[in-house]
Amino acid sequence: MFFLLSYLLAAAIGYLGYRARALSASGAVAACVVGGTVFGFGGIPAAVLLVAFFASSSLLSFFRAGDPAKRRATETFEKGGRRDAAQVMANGGVAALAVLLSYFFPSTFFSGAFVGALSAATADTWATELGVLSKRRPRLLTTGAQVQAGTSGAVTLLGSVAAAVGTLFIGLSAALLVRFPEFGQLPAASEIAVVGAALIGGTAGSIADSLLGATIQARYYCPVCDKPTESKLHRCGTRTTLIGGLAWVNNDLVNLAATVTGALVGGTLAAIWSYNELVESMRPFFGAL
Repeated sequence: MFFLLSYLLAAAIGYLGYRARALSASGAVAACVVGGTVFGFGGIPAAVLLVAFFASSSLLSFFRAGDPAKRRATETFEKGGRRDAAQVMANGGVAALAVLLSYFFPSTFFSGAFVGALSAATADTWATELGVLSKRRPRLLTTGAQVQAGTSGAVTLLGSVAAAVGTLFIGLSAALLVRFPEFGQLPAASEIAVVGAALIGGTAGSIADSLLGATIQARYYCPVCDKPTESKLHRCGTRTTLIGGLAWVNNDLVNLAATVTGALVGGTLAAIWSYNELVESMRPFFGAL
């Protein structure tokens, strides 16, 4: 019964996201799957952390949406502000999988992986939504060359600070939530462990996103508008030309790789920290022998 209630509640939130134009129809369905899985198998704290990511990211999508700089930058993106199923799964699917695996194979690794994956998604989204407002032109992470705002793999100081604040937001939120293990089903991890998983895992995921975006993500050019884009078909309706990267590597795949990186790094750190805490707690016992 609880699992059914979890998916029904997630469906209601997905519907609200659809009505608020934060999600497309397919995105709302995917949000139901991701949210229901996280709530049903991870409990209230896990669901709250997921909502914190989604709500903050959606609000930033609408923040200064009419700013000319933001409008110009978003013209290069493959998709608009309404997240579809692929975007939802790329950002939240790894976190949901970590919760599901933790339910059947309890481990602090999966708790850290859940936090790390959400932190990476948050860092990437916050960096994108706020970085495009930077007064300075972004630079490619790989070469340092100045490029147009919105270019895949490009970073700004403002975007980097936003990414760092995003990881801290998820880390501190997770640290507060792990104080209520009675409301959750994820194996307990200490406050320090989840903060570390968020900060380092999120940062690692953000760096991976920029590196992949600057190297193998597909980059196209519209000859009519004389503008770079991530899309095979530009918004003006013109078929674009591939000028870099691999045609099958789009932004959703890069985002998925970033959350996988955040999950692996965050999970490993949480597991190592928990192991060290266990060893330290047993030291007095072995000393008394």
